Amino acid sequence: MHNTPDTLRDELQKSIDQINGEYSAILIGYGLCSNGLEGIIARNAKLVIMRGHDCITFLLGSKERYRQYFGRHPGTYWYSPGWIGEESMPGKERYERTLESYVEKYGQENAEYLMKMEQGWIQKYMTAAYVDLGFCDTERPKAYTRQCAEWLGWKYDFLAGDPQLIVNWLEGNWDPDQFLIVEPGEMVVASHDKEIIEIAPQRV
Repeated sequence: MHNTPDTLRDELQKSIDQINGEYSAILIGYGLCSNGLEGIIARNAKLVIMRGHDCITFLLGSKERYRQYFGRHPGTYWYSPGWIGEESMPGKERYERTLESYVEKYGQENAEYLMKMEQGWIQKYMTAAYVDLGFCDTERPKAYTRQCAEWLGWKYDFLAGDPQLIVNWLEGNWDPDQFLIVEPGEMVVASHDKEIIEIAPQRV
């Protein structure tokens, strides 16, 4: 659903709406995520949302670290064990599988044209950055990320993760500088500043 933010928003709102008053808070494990959280409304319990442009902020430990890295390395595509395990990341494997699917549906010539059009986004990126928290064997996903970077013509980088933001989120240490608390009846909107998200009153 990260690839279709409108769907993410709709499905998340449905889940929030189904929860009655037996919980005091709902922890939302997303960042702003392509504006997928914009317009989300708290209903019967407050929402606790990490201030981050995307989920990688959880792995890096803070929105400040994310902003600092991205400022020095614009055009970064993030790789992590979770993303690598759930779907094929940009690289040779994904390209070949997509091409094969298109050939079956549209024929060789049309498939090659579609692939050429789709691959234009690759030029916007320059770095494949692998980040994780070191909880499991990292050699295989690191090697996979490096191979993808080489095939794409990107640079490869490795960042050690920092679990503190996740720990604070789960343990209820909700510093307002790092987390947005959304009370029932309030709505989440993008703030377009260093805070990333903010509250807009919503009548319900």
